[in-house]
Amino acid sequence: MTSATSHDARLDGAAAPPRRVATEEAFTYRFAPPTGPPEARGATPPVYRREVIEGMLVERDVAVSLRDDIVVHADVYRPADDRPVPPLLTWGPYGKHADLPVTTLYPDGGVAPGQLSAHTAFESPDPVFWVGHGYAVVTVDPPGTWYSDGDATFVSPEEAAFGYDYVEWAGTQPWSTGKVGLSGVSYLTTSQWNIAATNPPHLAAINPWEGWSDTYREVVRHGGIPETSFWPYIARRWAYGLQRTEDLLAETTEHPCLDAFWESKAPVLERITVPAYVVASYSDQGLHTRGTLEGFKRIASTHKWLEVHGGKKWGYYYSAQGLARQLAFFDHFLKGIDNDVPSWPTVRFDVRVDHRRAVSKETTGWPLPDTELVVRHLDAESGRLLVEAPSQPSTVDYDAEQLGRARGRATFDWQLDEAVELVGGARLRLWVSTPDADDMDLFVALEKLDRYGDPVGFNYYAVFEDGPVALGWLRVSHRALDAERSTDIQPVLTHHREEKVAPGTIVPVDIEILPSGTRVDARETLRLVVQGTDVYRHPRPLTHPVHADTVNVGIHRIHTGGAHDATLVIPRLRTVS
Repeated sequence: MTSATSHDARLDGAAAPPRRVATEEAFTYRFAPPTGPPEARGATPPVYRREVIEGMLVERDVAVSLRDDIVVHADVYRPADDRPVPPLLTWGPYGKHADLPVTTLYPDGGVAPGQLSAHTAFESPDPVFWVGHGYAVVTVDPPGTWYSDGDATFVSPEEAAFGYDYVEWAGTQPWSTGKVGLSGVSYLTTSQWNIAATNPPHLAAINPWEGWSDTYREVVRHGGIPETSFWPYIARRWAYGLQRTEDLLAETTEHPCLDAFWESKAPVLERITVPAYVVASYSDQGLHTRGTLEGFKRIASTHKWLEVHGGKKWGYYYSAQGLARQLAFFDHFLKGIDNDVPSWPTVRFDVRVDHRRAVSKETTGWPLPDTELVVRHLDAESGRLLVEAPSQPSTVDYDAEQLGRARGRATFDWQLDEAVELVGGARLRLWVSTPDADDMDLFVALEKLDRYGDPVGFNYYAVFEDGPVALGWLRVSHRALDAERSTDIQPVLTHHREEKVAPGTIVPVDIEILPSGTRVDARETLRLVVQGTDVYRHPRPLTHPVHADTVNVGIHRIHTGGAHDATLVIPRLRTVS
């Protein structure tokens, strides 16, 4: 078994990066056999070969030696004239052999059939495009995955240290200029945070494109509620190989609260200093939205830019506009080209109208500096969000186990007299009780209704187009706040222990509603939904957040007015265009 201890291996005579340990508390990984052998997913045993394909010099199954005598296998795509070029690296468990392209797995993900070359690994740069623009693309199977040596661990300090070695290997090859970049989506972004926090000397730029940065809060337990669909699916999908793989599902059961184990799967973002072009979306609620924006806020890079869009992550990553910006960024920091990147606005962000339409704007930081906080007070009697707090107390009940909309939710409406543009995260303060249980799971959504009262859909989880404005979750026993990290619009939970509530006891809770950017016009409505089950439920096998393991029993009661002032705090732009 491997534990979170210091690591004193050396690479080429240089000191290895320090092992990340968040606390003094130790933990032990759990390991299990792989999900299946590599050949079950189309991989073939590693045999080095070199060939020219589509104008590229391709070296397959290059053996890369990392610390601890671990050998992994990489594919290198580079210009056929053999000249030194900057390498773009990816690090992820999905397989460099590209057995399941985005277009096959997610036909509604915004990438057209035939748009990518057959060499494009899942969520990775397309080698044909990048080699054509004077780069090398290197894809690798990390330790323990596919045919690579060692045990597989995920978003771990060990993986970060191996990634450090991988960057240094690429930066010192004869075909490399020595300036290395990291690219890729989702896990390939999470690994960018993880590796960049070790500060490899040859790492010159990163392009995090929608990836979580806090595994516990953003993937495994939303608001303390266990996620029961995506996480079990992805834990199995990562685990193809010949070696032991980290048993994430056993560990999730063993670590129900946020402890040293989960802290080790949250990269120390403040250690990142490399130039970064960070791309987030409002559409990956419950997976990437929060973590990407937290990454931008917290990294210490002097040169960093943020783009927040309302589209689909893969569609935008491979779009002409997305590629043009990636190319300009890497050209500047990896090739030293004097272009317009230094004059880019620090933040570009979309204000969405619906899933197809948005207006792009610019500003100087995130959270946006040119916003003001709007406070709306919940009134259970009228079902409205009011400017003034209601003086008279009232309550509304819903059946927490009811899936239907008639009895299974409470709603509060704000009908607009004039247009507003709401951009950023929101904070919901509720006063709640239940007569039938000692805990509650609360599911929250913001929705937009048009002037006729019909819902307006937005892109959601990179595939769907009928999603919410934004989502939030809370298990009431996880309500304790981190006072140092919480702000007026972002309550941050500690998740250190459960605090049950006696049946019938009224308690205040603060719920983080994830960031969004949405225009709501006059006579349209912003609706707040609170219920005891997932607000958005789509058919499987398409992946999206599902929370089937709830603690809910019977009636939930929301208290408003009088001594129980329930509020929604949300930022809006001061100037509406």
